[in-house]
Parts: sequence; C-alpha cells; structure tokens
Amino acid sequence: MTTEQQVRHIWIITGPAGCGKSTVAQFIAKQLNLRFIEGDDFHPKSNVDKMANGIPLTDDDRWDWLETLRNKAVEELERGAEGCVVTCSCLKRRYRDVIRIAGREADDVAVRFVYLAASEELLLSRVRARKDHFMKDDMVHSQFTALEEPDETEVDVVHVDVSGTPSQVQSLALQKVQECMESD
Repeated sequence: MTTEQQVRHIWIITGPAGCGKSTVAQFIAKQLNLRFIEGDDFHPKSNVDKMANGIPLTDDDRWDWLETLRNKAVEELERGAEGCVVTCSCLKRRYRDVIRIAGREADDVAVRFVYLAASEELLLSRVRARKDHFMKDDMVHSQFTALEEPDETEVDVVHVDVSGTPSQVQSLALQKVQECMESD
C-alpha cells in the first residue's frame, strides 16, 4: 500500500445479543460520517423465524448471511463510501474470517472488529427489556455457548467493555476506532 493511498475501513461491531451493537454502530457511523449497515436486516426470513421461535442458528444458517454482509460492505465502498459500520454478531472466529476476506481483496481496505464484551447476566437483562425484536432472552444462552471470544491472535479486533452507560460505551468504542484509524 502506498502512503498516498487512504485506507477505507469496514468496521464490524460484534458481540452477542443485547451487547449494544446497533447503538454503538449507529453512533460511530454518525460521528465518522460512515455508512451504517444493520446486519439483522439481511437475515433471511428463515433465520428470523428460527430465532423468534427460540431455535439457535447453525453454521449453515449463517454462511450466506455473512457473505451477504461482507458483499454489502464492499458494495458501499465501491459506491464511493470512505467506510462503513456493520452490525454482526460474528460469534466465532471462522465467521469473522468470512468478513476478513473483504480486506484481503483490496489493498486500500482494512477490516476491523469492535467486540462488545459483557457478561451473560447483563445481556439477559438487556434482551428482556427490549420490545419488538426477534431475538428473545432464551437465545442469549445459545449465543454464549457458541461464542468464541476474540483473543490476542486476532490483531484486527479491539475489545470494549459494555458494562458502563450507553454514552460511556459509545465514547470508548469511538476512541478505540479512531486510534485504529490513525495507525492504519
């Protein structure tokens, strides 16, 4: 990559249900004037129906959805966006690897993940308080069962503790994103 070339970012805001992906992603997108993509909007109806009925998604349920999100993010960049912020649980490393492909296909694209970390108990209380969302509290446990938290070998992931207030979490996430952007 040449020094004159500006890096365009795909930010994936990750974590289990109730961690604040949409809230944090919308805030970052607004503050940085980036496109926002709500990952849940791209689930096929069959996935939404399964989750609404308390049936955990399988890997096979997720592959096409992950590829769709990756492709949607790349399309936004191809249309001239300087970057985009995408919500996606990306519970397993191999799911994150599907998204990472976008950064390997273009020299000026960096894919970065913001992992919103919280306890299962905290997320259960948040999901129980939500209205009109297909993800119910019984699905939180299944997400924690499937969760492979990013570790130090995933150098493109920053961790944000979400036990603070929404504004504290948003500010911390934005700060970490800006630090990454400065180093890219």
